[in-house]
Amino acid sequence: MVFPFKSVEDFKINITEEHELFRKAVREFVEKEVMPRWKEIEESNRIPQEVFQAMREQGLFGIGIPEQYGGQGGGQLTTAIAMEEIARAVPSLAVAVGVNHLFAIPVLLFGSEDLKKRYIIPIARGERRGAHANTEPSGGSDVAGIQTRAIKENDHYVITGRKVFISAAGEADYLLVSARTSPPQEGKRWWGITTFVVERDWPGVNIGQQFRVIGMRGEQPYEVVLDNVKVPAENMVGKENEGFKVVVTTYDYTRIGIAAQATGIAQAAFEKALNYALQRELFGQRMITFEIIIEKLSDMYMRLEASRLLTYWAASLADQGRPDFITAASLAKTFATESAEWIARQAVQIHGGYGVDFETGVERYLRDAIITTIYEGTNEIQRLTIVRELLRQAFGEKV
Repeated sequence: MVFPFKSVEDFKINITEEHELFRKAVREFVEKEVMPRWKEIEESNRIPQEVFQAMREQGLFGIGIPEQYGGQGGGQLTTAIAMEEIARAVPSLAVAVGVNHLFAIPVLLFGSEDLKKRYIIPIARGERRGAHANTEPSGGSDVAGIQTRAIKENDHYVITGRKVFISAAGEADYLLVSARTSPPQEGKRWWGITTFVVERDWPGVNIGQQFRVIGMRGEQPYEVVLDNVKVPAENMVGKENEGFKVVVTTYDYTRIGIAAQATGIAQAAFEKALNYALQRELFGQRMITFEIIIEKLSDMYMRLEASRLLTYWAASLADQGRPDFITAASLAKTFATESAEWIARQAVQIHGGYGVDFETGVERYLRDAIITTIYEGTNEIQRLTIVRELLRQAFGEKV
């Protein structure tokens, strides 16, 4: 027994030759079509439509979505590899892909066959975009605290409320919206929340301000205001009043993608720092020969590879349908995002003044890394999840 897991075999990572061929294909595409445009994206705070079109042609919006619903197939590990490679070039583009999964995963896991055919197929083909509208002004990590209301009227629901920090809402065609349909039950704060698919062009759906957050330029979040929006009852995802499970289960999967984003950021920052240390001369010798730089680079590399291993391990467990992937996902998300922030900070320090110069493209990775520690459940929440799952797995206890 490898506490709290049952065997050392639980730590297998199922990498195949197909995974590496896929990585090389994504890397080649990203190097050609995405990396050269990072500065344009940062300065304009938008991702050009030509980039999205190229992504569609490559089928990258359909990664991780079953072929029967228009996707390319592949599981969590394939998705993580794609997210890592895309984030290495432009992290906000990985967010644009990730929010599609935030929309698609709950529909695939809990939605009706009709919802899957109507909404997942165009998402997978890159013809439409999705978003996930859960976070509210009162908080995002406390899913049970949702205050948006959905009132049943005949064959539809009327939704009213305000969502904030919703990535891709400005460009999304479809929104996965959480709302309270009943008051919570005694001892069950989570009870009474329901999730729905809402189309952006329906009356009463308003996209408000764009939040100018510290990073992820090109895909910064929006406010979504829902003013008496009529939603057909058949657009409910999962069971009425049990939407809490829909939301938190979605995050169990998508936080693996955040870990992969962070790993891509860390990879890029490490590469830049290493290359700079090899080329830069100080006091008549290359920077790479200084002990303090060697120490920084070795620590950066250790954290980078540990992040990748944790991320791939979590993805492998998820692909096997193992319930303990939830713990691994929180471990990966927390470690990888905090490592990415630390690695990016060291990359800035190694570059010195050039590290804080926009033109070098180094400081953007630090800004983006900070964001990854917050969304898909803050790392404080991940630590809570880790201990709760640990006690549940090992002792059957709830905290």
